[in-house]
Amino acid sequence: MVNHKDARKWMSVLALGFVIGACGTAVSASPPRSSQNTSAVTYRTNELGMEFVMVPPGEFQMGCSEGAKPNECSRDEKPRHRVQITKAFEIGKTEVTGKQWQALMGSNPSAFKGDELPVEQVTFQQVQEFLNKLNARNDGFLYRLPTEAEWEYAARAGTTDQYAGSLLDMAWYNDGEAAARGTGAFRNENSPTGLAVAETHPVATKKPNAWGIFDMRGNVAEWVQDFYDAAYYLNSPAADPRGPATGEGHVVRGGSFHVYPWLTRVSLRTMFPEGYEFDDLGFRVVRAKR
Repeated sequence: MVNHKDARKWMSVLALGFVIGACGTAVSASPPRSSQNTSAVTYRTNELGMEFVMVPPGEFQMGCSEGAKPNECSRDEKPRHRVQITKAFEIGKTEVTGKQWQALMGSNPSAFKGDELPVEQVTFQQVQEFLNKLNARNDGFLYRLPTEAEWEYAARAGTTDQYAGSLLDMAWYNDGEAAARGTGAFRNENSPTGLAVAETHPVATKKPNAWGIFDMRGNVAEWVQDFYDAAYYLNSPAADPRGPATGEGHVVRGGSFHVYPWLTRVSLRTMFPEGYEFDDLGFRVVRAKR
């Protein structure tokens, strides 16, 4: 098991190069460019109460977003490149919740326990155990983690900007200005800074993206299936990339309630070893018919 403090320090080092260049940049609040009406989205529910939305095949520009300044993307987000998602898949409407995890696994490992809170403090291996048990139910679907490309495609939902829509309206994250309005982090008068981002938030309490998916950025960061390679985008396949064959850790996407706005950018890539767990790291599931 990886020491939490060491792994957390590792994440800070990975993010430092971007943070130094990004400080002082403004957060985009541009609206989604998809015309899809989210009130018309159809969600399909399995026996555990997990809801899924269909994501159509298509293509998008993956990596450093259009309009980003040179210092607003890390090296591993470049080059921006065209990716094709050739098959439709269903993705979780929300991150997997404590209630859903408890129902299948019999216990809840989360630091912040609640039926509608996202499950966290789960390692990559524990997520695989959850998926194995889910697949053993033989409900006609094959469940897995999204690939990194599928995750970004679903998170962008037709947008091209750095935050895939209004970050303030769609994500829980650590931001002083938002905290003062009660819409981002929460204000805590007992904190030396007046701010505290101390916990996860119930899923689906912010607005969904244009495809009806909630909390793709913020709340908890999310494991994806791919091994991490900082240079992978240099030679990534154009169709359905699945990451390198091996690696020291797996990609984590989306940012969390702990991090500042620029660390929730839709193209930002983070990596942790398989045994890492923390109170702001969870996952969501994708599925396709067997």
